Amino acid sequence: MHSIKLVSEELTPSKVVCVGRNYTAHIAELNNETPDQMVLFNKPNSAITNTLFAAHNGDTLHYETELCFVVKDKKFAGVGLGLDLTKRTVQSKLKNKGLPWERSKAFDGSVILTDFVALTDAMKHFTFELKINNEVIQRGDTHFMLHNPDSILQEISEFMSLEDGDVIMTGTPSGVGEVTAKSIFAVALYANDQCLLEHQWQVSKN
Repeated sequence: MHSIKLVSEELTPSKVVCVGRNYTAHIAELNNETPDQMVLFNKPNSAITNTLFAAHNGDTLHYETELCFVVKDKKFAGVGLGLDLTKRTVQSKLKNKGLPWERSKAFDGSVILTDFVALTDAMKHFTFELKINNEVIQRGDTHFMLHNPDSILQEISEFMSLEDGDVIMTGTPSGVGEVTAKSIFAVALYANDQCLLEHQWQVSKN
């Protein structure tokens, strides 16, 4: 079972719950319809990895940078960043047939996460960015989410039990694209304009 780090504590998620289509610009980017209600899907613990790859079983991967929260005692206890990795071609085929997304979203190694910073009441507004090879590619801002973090937690909790260590990924802004070999991915997270964390991964050979 894969674990995550919240400050000095190790937690083991039973699952990663993901929000889809939470930024208008990203919805337009993929030519999707704006959903009537929150789009949610799960990834298992086995999806979590520490290594960023460009492909999985021959399928190229696309990155989606997301603001993430870790749950403890049914509340958000920590905040971090993660990459939701997607087999975009596989996903498109599944969507066109009206089938579930798991084959394109829940495969082993489809989630890579930073460590998590303890959440405080003063942290109200979050922004984040992804740089690939020192070029800013994605910028996210909680002001531009269709569903804010509090409403996401409330809606998920209405129908699903959240265990200590479970991770919520809140959706990606525009700027998604293909993971390319040897690239360096660098992410930074800010709360109220103060930098909370920075992290980078180098894409490994499969």
